Amino acid sequence: MKLYPAIDIMNGKCVRLVQGELNKSKDYGEPLEMALRWQDAGANYLHVIDLDAAVTGEFLNRELITKMVQSLKVPVQMGGGARTKEDIQIRLDDVGISRVIIGTSAVEDPDLLEWAVSKYGSRIAVSLDAKDGKVLIKGWVGETDVDVVEMAKKVHKMGVQTIIYTDVSKDGMMQGPNFEYTEQIVRETWMNLIASGGISTLEDIRNIKGTGACGCVIGKALYDGAFTLQEALIAAK
Repeated sequence: MKLYPAIDIMNGKCVRLVQGELNKSKDYGEPLEMALRWQDAGANYLHVIDLDAAVTGEFLNRELITKMVQSLKVPVQMGGGARTKEDIQIRLDDVGISRVIIGTSAVEDPDLLEWAVSKYGSRIAVSLDAKDGKVLIKGWVGETDVDVVEMAKKVHKMGVQTIIYTDVSKDGMMQGPNFEYTEQIVRETWMNLIASGGISTLEDIRNIKGTGACGCVIGKALYDGAFTLQEALIAAK
């Protein structure tokens, strides 16, 4: 199982949020410095979210993220604000992101998702961010009535190979992830699922692996020193 250290960018800084609330953030410094830190510690993939783009739709951190990608040897998957063909092309073709995560548009513009998958294949992933089993959009501030499991089935039929599932109510709380929904989505779709939100112990990592997930995103637990990345990589094996 792969581990994805998380780098959330807001106002040019690396931050961690609590339950996705922008007014509950903690600043951890420069994103590039943090990215290099996780690379040096053994990360084989990074999970970058442009929170500013997720909320505004504008790629305000393009220069910063381009520099990050050019400075790293490991691949980067990135989400936040990819809502048009141009948005997706800029991130993949110009910036050099390895895999773009589509969230809001997967719900609101399925034609765009179909186009992206037909053009870029496995370089397109879908983010399913949910609370109480319902999908959230627009940087977790937009509520929908879309069932997260049904949405996973829908994007699977469209050719999406990888989804990132986040239980927003668990994110940043250090209380463990939502194992039930994680396992249900894997069992009903057999997609490559990367679990996100709430990983707080090494046992959480072992249990996530037991759900059949192919990877998990680790954020606050790493930043606050609950365990080291080296310890987490061993647990993931």
